[in-house]
Amino acid sequence: MGTDLGAIREFVQAAESMGYKHLRTEDHVLGANIASRPNWQGPYGHTDLWHEPLVLFGYLAGITTTLEFVSSILILPQRQAVLVAKQASAVDFLSGGRLRLGIGVGWNEVEFEALGEEFGNRGRRCEEQMEVMRALWTHDLVTFEGRWHRITDAGLNPMPVQKPIPIWIGGGPGSVRSATQRAGERVLRRIARMADGWFPSVGLDGNIRGLIARLYELIREEGRDVSDVGIEGSVSLAGLTPDDWREQTSAWQEAGATHISVNTAGAGFTSAAQHIDALRRFKEATAELVG
Repeated sequence: MGTDLGAIREFVQAAESMGYKHLRTEDHVLGANIASRPNWQGPYGHTDLWHEPLVLFGYLAGITTTLEFVSSILILPQRQAVLVAKQASAVDFLSGGRLRLGIGVGWNEVEFEALGEEFGNRGRRCEEQMEVMRALWTHDLVTFEGRWHRITDAGLNPMPVQKPIPIWIGGGPGSVRSATQRAGERVLRRIARMADGWFPSVGLDGNIRGLIARLYELIREEGRDVSDVGIEGSVSLAGLTPDDWREQTSAWQEAGATHISVNTAGAGFTSAAQHIDALRRFKEATAELVG
């Protein structure tokens, strides 16, 4: 729906009125000029429009009452952690506790360069960022001395409604820039140790059941219960029938998904009304599965 605020408002409010529980949006700060990069392998360029997630959620908080707002995913290590903690706390406060912060380490070096953050240590830095943000969300005053962050007896105000705000992680084996299986394993271990949930980067046609089984093993090794870590599957409506929607939704549930998202992009819709109608048809087709 691009920059049409009326269409965005209409779509979001219609989804809420139909009983949808949350809205996901992605994150890119800058788009690269692909024409000047002949070896570019990424999917996004400077002509692709991306709304800034936390700013968008602040707007949506004022025109909705129940819808949860989910970033999937915010590229955390290309941002300053204390500022993200402040922004997320503000969104959670303004929405009455309706933020779920999905994060990831990212793959786009162009954005890291422009934002002045190091690309090579992003995974390790991300873990410390999570510690910093959770400390700020749960304590009035924080003193923290880490490898990349230092806070001396200071705190956020206003604090979030949720203490702490849930942090989910996106990625794992099969992600755009996951070069090795070992890299994917590191993501699963990070999720098992630190996250409240996972947005898998692999779909039902991948080894999702095997990956979830492996994640469960790692969660138990960390002394946690698997019920403490959510998993969100995604169903794309493009080129599929209602029977396909039901089949995929059921398959995700059987695989262990606790949440399902519905993607209406890429289906050739040209108006908010068409996107809304697709949401309505999905809701009707899967009513016996998701209510």
